[in-house]
Amino acid sequence: MKRIVTFGEIMLRLKSPGHQRLLQSPLLEATFGGGEANVAVSLAKFGQNVDFLTVLPNNKLGDLCVQELKKHGVNTQKIIRNNGRMGIYFLEAGVNQLPSKVIYDREYSAISQAQVGDIDWDDVFEEVDWYHISGITPAISETTMQLAMESVKKAKQKKIKVSCDLNFRKKLWNYGKEASEVMSELIRYVDVAIANEEDCQKSLGIDLDLNVIDQSFDINKYKRLSDKVLAEYPNLELIAITLRESESASINKWSACMNDRKEFFVSTKYKINDIIDRVGGGDAFCAGLIYALINDMDHRSALEFAVAASCLKHSINGDFNLIEISDVELILLGDQSGRVQR
Repeated sequence: MKRIVTFGEIMLRLKSPGHQRLLQSPLLEATFGGGEANVAVSLAKFGQNVDFLTVLPNNKLGDLCVQELKKHGVNTQKIIRNNGRMGIYFLEAGVNQLPSKVIYDREYSAISQAQVGDIDWDDVFEEVDWYHISGITPAISETTMQLAMESVKKAKQKKIKVSCDLNFRKKLWNYGKEASEVMSELIRYVDVAIANEEDCQKSLGIDLDLNVIDQSFDINKYKRLSDKVLAEYPNLELIAITLRESESASINKWSACMNDRKEFFVSTKYKINDIIDRVGGGDAFCAGLIYALINDMDHRSALEFAVAASCLKHSINGDFNLIEISDVELILLGDQSGRVQR
């Protein structure tokens, strides 16, 4: 079986119950989450051999985090324990016209203080076939940016397939560099890019008449956007762009497109009512796409698998997409009824 490594920060996630405002009640739901960790958990649920690499503090929270990842089948042997704290994010889940809100509390986290030299990439990438990272990791701190850049360069030297979810996070780019300055260099070592329209524009500086709030969704504009990205970065084999049409915080339409330089594919569109939790939806898409590609699905089928998997994530509370291949296959067969299975 092929081996996959993902690298990034995992945080303690503190969420107000249901759709309450933060501290409307004294309760907070405590779980774990973070982009690359979410991808690792999804891939493990799909039966893949996946390692998650991060830096965790030497305390009980770090221990509990490792236990949680192991519970879901993720390999944790590559995790580094060091000084610092665990990052936290607070989540207030939106509903109807009230949007979801995220507050980060991740300064001085253990991974943000990791230095070049702390990670032995030759050891990390031994007998590895696929490496996944996101645009969140180089945004955390200047040193994580340096580690992220070092990692993709080393992966390409070893001829490992590299995927990157561009994941623009405006609140994180605070150490003096612009996202486009860093990501336009990092992506030159990437084979498979995953993004939404805002990621392409803010992380890569690709200018096109597209607005994340715009609900018109002219698919021809996404074709031109993907063509521009592929023209700018000839190393890319393909780019997949997720398409979210938000009628409200509770009702979204979800689909994606893919450009592999030969064809431009547009997936099935799912209307998702009564969203339980959309956080981690993009990570679920990444995991579905990686699973499909590493298992040699054709590109159209890979896109459909990824969209179906991430559609299901919207019905699961927490960052992790706790579904199996059979759940995805059912929706791919056209069963969206949600009927009880006996």
